[in-house]
Amino acid sequence: MKHRSCFPFILLVFLAIGLLAAILFTPTLAAQSYGPPSPYLGPWQRFSYSASLLWNAGNLTVPRNPNGAEQSFVIETGESVFTISTHLQAAGLIREASTFRVYLVWTGLDTSVQAGNYRLSPAMTAIEIAHALQDSTPSEVAFGVLAGWRMEEIAAALPTSGLEITPEAFLSAARSPSAPLGFWPAGASAEGFLFPDTYTLQRSTTADQLVSVLLQGFASNLTPEISDGIASQGLSLYQGVILASIIQREAIRADEQPVIASVFLNRIAIGMKLDSDPTLQYALGYNIDQGTWWTNPLSLEDKQVQSPYNTYLDAGFPPTPISNPSLGALQAVANPAQTNYIYFRTRCDGSGYHAFAETLEQQVQNACP
Repeated sequence: MKHRSCFPFILLVFLAIGLLAAILFTPTLAAQSYGPPSPYLGPWQRFSYSASLLWNAGNLTVPRNPNGAEQSFVIETGESVFTISTHLQAAGLIREASTFRVYLVWTGLDTSVQAGNYRLSPAMTAIEIAHALQDSTPSEVAFGVLAGWRMEEIAAALPTSGLEITPEAFLSAARSPSAPLGFWPAGASAEGFLFPDTYTLQRSTTADQLVSVLLQGFASNLTPEISDGIASQGLSLYQGVILASIIQREAIRADEQPVIASVFLNRIAIGMKLDSDPTLQYALGYNIDQGTWWTNPLSLEDKQVQSPYNTYLDAGFPPTPISNPSLGALQAVANPAQTNYIYFRTRCDGSGYHAFAETLEQQVQNACP
């Protein structure tokens, strides 16, 4: 009697054992390198995806171009993972789209890719890019300082800026700069030198760093022409900035700044008080009822407030700048208009311009009916 060989059966058993081992242990190996699989994957999916990840490891862990430059990458609302990965490969940001998709599905990150504008680099690995696509919040923010703001107004803009700086931390840094420029007396704050502009900053920027950036903005805009021009008016640089800060708040129209500068310089030349509303507004501080740092209108009672910033009572300059002036205001002090005006008041036509006068009689005539 002829016996049938049991070899094929044994072979099938070993193959089944090998396949079972692969199904069980391949996902374990993949999990060690790429994290645990998504709980929504079935056994066969866990095996097939893990095998693909292990076989194509280089596509995930090796950057497309280690020396590649950062570039913009946009994901539109509703874009599929297939389209996103294809675009990433076409942009030269990842090595291979299909492996990238497998990684997203394996980790479950495919369900949380966010639409938005990204800054990505081919020097990043595909894994790094996959995680970057989970947060469309940019690492940099644009922070704007408006001309004429006092430091408290800059601080008030921080909570909605995207910067991780509290108003209190900023004010502390601005009142005692860690790296002062040396343009102001010892112990003075940075008020007046926090240059108005829009700055691109890292979200992680600290309060001291922000103050330093704003101060450097001032330094980089302080040309020899401005410094020499201020000196030619018989003013120190600090006095020039004080006067520019007043002009900034007085001038609604920027093209009037040189004329307003001439008025104040003419007053200084004849020993007349500056009689400036903004300096008194600075002294009064925040007006809760009006919700502003610049009380308007000022009452007769306000004008009796005892303060070195009340230029209706005290002659000369206030002790510090009252706002952070623009480049135009600084240039107006350095190169004022040549006039004999010593008075000005707002025109009655709502244009924001002023009527200027050489005499008190003319000033009275310019009053609104």
